[in-house]
Amino acid sequence: MDGFRIPVGDWAEAVVEFLTDTLGGFFAVIRTIFDGFYDGLEAVLTVPPFWIVILALAAVAWLAKGWKFAVGTAVGLLVIVGVDQWENAMSTLALVLVASLVAIAIAIPVGILAARSDAASRVIRPILDFMQTMPAMVYLIPALILFRVGVVPGIIATIVFAMAPGVRLTELGIRGVDREVVEAGQAFGSSPGRILRQIQLPLAMPSIMAGVNQVIMLALSMVVIAGMVGAGGLGGQVVQSLGRIDVALGFEAGLSVVILAIILDRATGAFGNGWTAPWTRRKAASKQDVAPSPVPEREPALVA
Repeated sequence: MDGFRIPVGDWAEAVVEFLTDTLGGFFAVIRTIFDGFYDGLEAVLTVPPFWIVILALAAVAWLAKGWKFAVGTAVGLLVIVGVDQWENAMSTLALVLVASLVAIAIAIPVGILAARSDAASRVIRPILDFMQTMPAMVYLIPALILFRVGVVPGIIATIVFAMAPGVRLTELGIRGVDREVVEAGQAFGSSPGRILRQIQLPLAMPSIMAGVNQVIMLALSMVVIAGMVGAGGLGGQVVQSLGRIDVALGFEAGLSVVILAIILDRATGAFGNGWTAPWTRRKAASKQDVAPSPVPEREPALVA
């Protein structure tokens, strides 16, 4: 119909203006907290010499998956150093870790709530659908208004964009726990909280860790968009290469993002798939190697 228009955008703008006018102090506190977390983690990753950070990350990789992954992690990080993107990569890693930790801290409790309440699940699922299907750049507009240009709008947009799979997979894992196991816990008089802590969460841990992995991967995919609002890091380098049509800079920054993505993906995947300490794995392997071969049973003597 000519002239007919639903002013949804105007309503959204009015909500953002209302939040800015009434909760400006609250958003300033949030900005200060996120800035502090980011600055502290970035200092931990960038102030020491690069080889110390590489050794520390290689040690984490060794704990996660063994010496082969540790060597691959060290080689990948040395490639980042070789293309002169080390500080940018560590800034990006700090942003991803801060956003992922906040997203996971929100997603897991919300997923538990959705798993334990059908009414809550019916309310939460459409919100998650909206969060996942809305173009990520749209989140930057209110984030810029509420938190101003800098790293914090990028963190906020990353949290909103990356949180959904953590909620979904937490709910899926808890709902997938065998009902008979839960009923057995109830029969022994366990409280709902104890059943959640000692039965449902341990059995749902593979699914929860898969959600953690997806949260981190989606957070890393947001670095370029976060670079558009002044977050810096590798995303800022990619945005800069787009402005200059600089193929070399774009490829080096993109390669660094890929290396970080592989390291984070393999590490979180290893910690989620029944992780055991390297020394435990080594002891188990040595016992398996020296295990005596089974003695064949004697055939019964033939009776004449």
